[in-house]
Formats: sequence, C-alpha cells, structure tokens
Amino acid sequence: MADEEKAPESQGSDVPTTEVEALMDVEVEITAVLGMTMMPISQILKLGRGAVVELNRTVGEDIEVHANNRLVAMGEVIVVDDRLGVTMTEIIKIT
Repeated sequence: MADEEKAPESQGSDVPTTEVEALMDVEVEITAVLGMTMMPISQILKLGRGAVVELNRTVGEDIEVHANNRLVAMGEVIVVDDRLGVTMTEIIKIT
C-alpha cells in the first residue's frame, strides 16, 4: 500500500479510531481522601491557624481515591520530591 493510501489512524491523525480512544483525552477530577470527621459548625468557627482536626483514619491505613466523586481505588500516601502523592494499592471495580 502506498503512503498516500494508508488508513487515517496510521497517518497520525487526531481523529479517534475507537470509542475508547475518544475518551482518553477526557479530563476527570482526582481526589485523595485522607479522612473525614463530623463536627458542629460552632466548633468549626472556633478553629484557627494551627488547629488540629482529628480524622477517622489511622497512620498507614489506605486512603480513598475518587474520580469525579466516585470511589475508584484505595492507595497509600507517599512523598515525591517535595509533594504528596498516592500509590494505588487496590483498584475498585466499578459496576
């Protein structure tokens, strides 16, 4: 087959060739949930700089990873250079 007769997907076209490829550039918001707590508004209003809010997770316990507010994985907090990151330990099957 001559070069000019190649299929569009082999010519480096930006046009997706499958439905899955069409989704690959869609951005989603990823959120790592370190933990949660419940407290009355009156207590929240008393919080100041340096206040500590105790969460419902223990050190070393896996955290939740959400994509667009939907649980997709569990992971561990890691440090990458000077930034926090999450390494996935379990992928949650979405049904």
